[in-house]
Amino acid sequence: MTTSQAAVGTLEDIAPAIRAARQGHLLAFADMLTPEEKSAFARELAAIDWQMIPSVIKRYREAGAAEALGELEPPVVCCVDGTPGDHHIDGNEATTAGLEMIKAGKVAALTVAGGQGTRLGFDGPKGTLPIGPSSGRTLFEVFANQIRAAGNWAGRPIPWLIMTSPQNHEQTLAFFEDRGWLGLDREQLRFFQQGVMPSFCPETGRLLLAGKGRLATNPDGHGGVVRALTTSGELDRLEREGVEHLSYFQVDNPLVPPLDPVFLGAHAGAGGAPSSRQFSSKMVAKAAASEKVGVFARRDGKTQVVEYSDMPETLSNATDGNGKLRFEAGSVAIHAASVAFLRSIDEAGEAALPFHRAFKKVPHMDPIKGALIEPSEPNAVKLERFVFDAIPVAERSLVLRVAREREFAPTKNPTGVDSVESARLMQSHRAAAWLRERGHNVPAGCTLELSGEAAWADAADLDYTPTANPKPGQAVVL
Repeated sequence: MTTSQAAVGTLEDIAPAIRAARQGHLLAFADMLTPEEKSAFARELAAIDWQMIPSVIKRYREAGAAEALGELEPPVVCCVDGTPGDHHIDGNEATTAGLEMIKAGKVAALTVAGGQGTRLGFDGPKGTLPIGPSSGRTLFEVFANQIRAAGNWAGRPIPWLIMTSPQNHEQTLAFFEDRGWLGLDREQLRFFQQGVMPSFCPETGRLLLAGKGRLATNPDGHGGVVRALTTSGELDRLEREGVEHLSYFQVDNPLVPPLDPVFLGAHAGAGGAPSSRQFSSKMVAKAAASEKVGVFARRDGKTQVVEYSDMPETLSNATDGNGKLRFEAGSVAIHAASVAFLRSIDEAGEAALPFHRAFKKVPHMDPIKGALIEPSEPNAVKLERFVFDAIPVAERSLVLRVAREREFAPTKNPTGVDSVESARLMQSHRAAAWLRERGHNVPAGCTLELSGEAAWADAADLDYTPTANPKPGQAVVL
């Protein structure tokens, strides 16, 4: 729920819109603020669509009854590896088509990177977390090296859009600048901030203050990327440049190929893939029925993602005649989307990407006494959007099966499952498999990592000779 930064004015300029939205209490302490605090508060308030606030509060004040899932069926899944039951795609044809798209400048990379590394015990934006098992490269560097290699192959810089958050935007910019933009052209790097949603009291409908000159807000979710692309002007810029498709991925997965030709080609309908061109997704087979990932399913002929917490246990555990999970298609937050489709999604607004409601504890300022209140129980509504809600809106969508060990190493915990240590180990295992596939010996005890050039060559099915031969116990970047 953001507006153009050109709309920023003084508190006095914004006050009428705030009062018209019946939120005048937010200005209770305005006279106590310094000029600098007033300016910062004005910028924050100007980022809110005050015309929409009353209707959003009216709709989400009360928790609605959970929507019945209805009858669910497994999705139609495509593959290039001949998995029984899947729709087979010719990988060579899809790869060729995807490479042509990249070379023609029709594809840009898009990374959602608004999170901090706090949960990982790391102080800084999550993308600046060292993750390379041999090199110690950060998540951002892992992706940058592959995007640079793809650009060198294509003979043109490939735009890389990075969505930050107000919490980490300046730190992210400083990281890239301090490291020479990670070897990329400054112009191909497009940083833009995701929007925020104000928290509000469901009983009164009042937005909450985090301080005398600060709203209580939360990031508007990964689905906020659609609105942020528009308000930042990046969607317009992509259209002017002739970019037709975005390769979307989240920053916490070091195995994801930022630009995957076979996926992009299949997204475009090559290789016998069902023509999508609007919104496509990747899946991995769930490791177990209890794995906490959303799953792809069909309802009324439309593919959608059902969150693991919403999936009935009977369906989560259901198996087919061969003992395989019926709903095994786990979502890994890797998508391809057409720029034109994202434009239509943004124009449709909440009808296409509805908010999801959560009831949480939110510290806030008493607008009368000016004292900070630390609630002991949930007291406020937080709203966010999910990008995968765009899937059933698309006229056509595609789900492509990929191998977990090659593309999915989520980095969400410091140790254990889906952790920093497991992500590093999976990168090393993947590099070892890459070597073996090319007839090389893999000595015992070595730690391996693919360079950006090797990872790009692997994704694009190009010839590549390793730059180093590992010896037992060595840490090597190939």
